[in-house]
Amino acid sequence: MNINKLIKKILLLLFLPIGIIISFFASKSPNIIESIYSNNIYRFISQSISLVTSILPFSVGEFLCYFIILFFVLLLFKTILKTIRTPKGKKHIIMDFILNTLAFISIGYFIFITIWGLNYHRLPFSDISGLDTKPTSIDELVMLCDDLIDHGNELRSKIQKDSSGVMNLSYNNATAFANASLGYEKASNIYPELGGNYGQPKGVTLSKGMSMAGISGMYFPFTCEANVNIEIPDSMIPCTASHEMAHQRGFAREDEANFIAYLTCNMHPDVQFQYSGTLLALIHSMNTLYKYDKEKYLELHKKYDKGMLKDLLFINEFWQSYEGPVEKASSKLNNAYLKSNYQDDGIQSYGRMVDLLLAHYREKNKSN
Repeated sequence: MNINKLIKKILLLLFLPIGIIISFFASKSPNIIESIYSNNIYRFISQSISLVTSILPFSVGEFLCYFIILFFVLLLFKTILKTIRTPKGKKHIIMDFILNTLAFISIGYFIFITIWGLNYHRLPFSDISGLDTKPTSIDELVMLCDDLIDHGNELRSKIQKDSSGVMNLSYNNATAFANASLGYEKASNIYPELGGNYGQPKGVTLSKGMSMAGISGMYFPFTCEANVNIEIPDSMIPCTASHEMAHQRGFAREDEANFIAYLTCNMHPDVQFQYSGTLLALIHSMNTLYKYDKEKYLELHKKYDKGMLKDLLFINEFWQSYEGPVEKASSKLNNAYLKSNYQDDGIQSYGRMVDLLLAHYREKNKSN
């Protein structure tokens, strides 16, 4: 291998530690990240890229992933053939392949951090919104769950059902995605950080693969696209689209994206979005109540509308059908990814959504 090429590749590897160092110092300066990066640099980058990728009706990010995988496989195949055909210098060929792969990962990570990843270190949404996420009692959690059940039951009576009694969207996914921003438009009047001009969510062509991995949706930061698994139950399509749109707007933490999905769905003029967001909040709140007071959980569970019970059972059965080694591996990978971005709770950070729900519930009742 040419010594100059070797030096250049080794220099490219430095992008990885530089990205890690930038991320580390960013985690110590949330106010700076919020004011300079999230509300200015990121918003400009994301809306500019989104403006371009929104021109195409399919997910550019999805096909970019396929291209990268195919390219890597072909490169690996080419490297294997080259080592077989070359009697001497096999070590150099293998080393060249390893360095190229590491350089690609290094540059990819650096770009990820600079165009989106720093959002993990912005101010918590509770600070931005002014919601007080103070410690609360089980009694207040019970009241929140009770309120969500009543609201969910009321909304469920207005929802279209299929022949088996499960929620069925009254329009196709394309219409749902086209209208998903309406909730954000209303929410941005209260929380300006949720505003912005972004492309609409997009359905993933190979959603089956996402289901096997236990993934409902995915934000692809390199193309600034909110991607949705269109195989999931209809009751989860609106809130999943809204969740990914929260990531699109720079809210990287999963728990906050869930709460923002609930918030924007409930401000949406369409009752189907309202129901989907309420269902998302109810699942998280009731799961938390189950951990702390099983008796109260069972008592409240009896209040569920039959239709809502069918929807929840259908969601549960859908994900159970995909449980297996792929889903478990994906879960572990996602957990490691969250922790690598200083989200110490990993996947368990989803449970912190309830703190925001409780704070919002208190705020709502204070004003009533």
